[in-house]
Amino acid sequence: MGKNEPKLSIIPLGGIGEIGKNMFVIKFEEEILIIDSGLIFPEEEMLGIDIVIPDITYLVENKDKIKGIVLTHGHEDHIGALPYVLQQISAPLYGTKLTLGLVEGKLKEHRLRRNIELNVVTPPCSANIGVFKVDFIRVNHSIPDAVGLAIHTPAGTIVHTGDFKLDQTPVDGRITDIHKFAELGKQGVLVLMSDSTNSEREGYTMSEKVVGYTIQDIFRKARGRILVATFASNVHRIQQIFEAAEKFERKVTVVGRSMINVVNIAIDLGYLKIPNDILVELDDINKLPLDKIVIITTGSQGEPMSALTRMAMSEHKKVDIVPGDTVLIAATPIPGNERTVGRTIDHLFKQGAEVIYESISGVHVSGHASQEELKLMINLTRPKYFIPIHGEYRHLVHHAQLAQELGIPEENIFIAENGLIMEFSKKAARIAGKVTSGKVMVDGLGVGDVGNIVLRDRKQLSQDGILIVVITLDKQKAEVVAGPDIISRGFVYVRESEKLMEESKERVKQALIKCQGKNMTEWSTIKTHVRDSLANFLYEKTRRRPMILPIIMEI
Repeated sequence: MGKNEPKLSIIPLGGIGEIGKNMFVIKFEEEILIIDSGLIFPEEEMLGIDIVIPDITYLVENKDKIKGIVLTHGHEDHIGALPYVLQQISAPLYGTKLTLGLVEGKLKEHRLRRNIELNVVTPPCSANIGVFKVDFIRVNHSIPDAVGLAIHTPAGTIVHTGDFKLDQTPVDGRITDIHKFAELGKQGVLVLMSDSTNSEREGYTMSEKVVGYTIQDIFRKARGRILVATFASNVHRIQQIFEAAEKFERKVTVVGRSMINVVNIAIDLGYLKIPNDILVELDDINKLPLDKIVIITTGSQGEPMSALTRMAMSEHKKVDIVPGDTVLIAATPIPGNERTVGRTIDHLFKQGAEVIYESISGVHVSGHASQEELKLMINLTRPKYFIPIHGEYRHLVHHAQLAQELGIPEENIFIAENGLIMEFSKKAARIAGKVTSGKVMVDGLGVGDVGNIVLRDRKQLSQDGILIVVITLDKQKAEVVAGPDIISRGFVYVRESEKLMEESKERVKQALIKCQGKNMTEWSTIKTHVRDSLANFLYEKTRRRPMILPIIMEI
């Protein structure tokens, strides 16, 4: 790569090797453009963690170079980290009307709205953001107003597909702008970054309209009340539920905080068209016959605090499941959620409901392109270099193989990882190092204050519990005045294990005798002796390793 050639870098800070926390940095010379700012939900071993966001150390270090943040659509894995990111860096936001409507709600919740510049874009359109000219290109996805991006730079054009599928019969009639992608391909695309979520799936992804037909079919057959659980953001699916309710003369109520929030925003911005008088308050549904009611709710992923899960467990304040209810789960479990979804379905059946879910019916279609659509995107744009994004590692590998089949040389395909700097010029490309990247955990109001050591302690506490050993010492005489007393939580129940507790106290006394004399003033030495001797003894007796916390009080 020539020394004087303008350098274009692409740096993923999230969204590679994972589905979530999408964030890409496009850097040309001394200017930076950020694409998306998403979160990911915690893995099972991240005990107590609410959400995980990207590590933005690199952006904080280069905050003066940031010209803007462009958003592809309003899903949490693309906008969810914004309230945290915007507390550390400032930049104008660019996105479509619905995307920014959802962002605005988030910023108000975090009391951040005042100083942030929101620029609404209506594709097809362009915006000049620093040195970058960004084209916003309409794409179909499972939320309206999703866009792909063409980022024009002096070194060449980058095409970022966003999350997309090629739906020939979308609910709102606005198809993916295939012409624009083809036009870009004719002009020349340096790098294509494309959605890999469904790269393992052969064929084409079905149209969202298919779900509409299935919903109507279920409404036609249902004799009692109908409950539909779906993603709050899937406005087109919610639209189809309202249309089916109108056709079969049912009233609709909406349950669940995020569902109510999105429905209100979508109605205000004109993305949901609700027939007259069909939407009723939850408190009013008890006045209606059961066969005239539809409840749209959150909880399609079996989330413990969601409305559907609480209904299934008979813990919801206002809605109980009754025999004769038809419950429609119009979503597929996100990988890792299968067990919680299964448990919710089991409880719904126990309450006497008929449950219709993805594995046995056509109540859900994906919002992501399958193999044939991915191939078409590569053929339309004809890129010189290819970066599969938005997928776990196997998805990226499958997508890379598809690109090779279409004639992109293996050396021009980058299966990246978060933090990698990929540098491009008109003639060459290379890996140019790494920047800080990773996971920042959010727990309550704490951002990043829970790290691996705290998680390790939480894991140990959750598996083996804790023993607190309290000793009172006379510092002058260097002798034990009271104790040792042992308090057990989550290890054994003291009353049922008196013998073990007595033996444990004896072990502590022996450890203290060893420390008497010169070591009695070194508290850290005493604590270490107590901890080690007790840990070894308890492991021999129970094959468990509780956390041992010696507390020394002096008089």
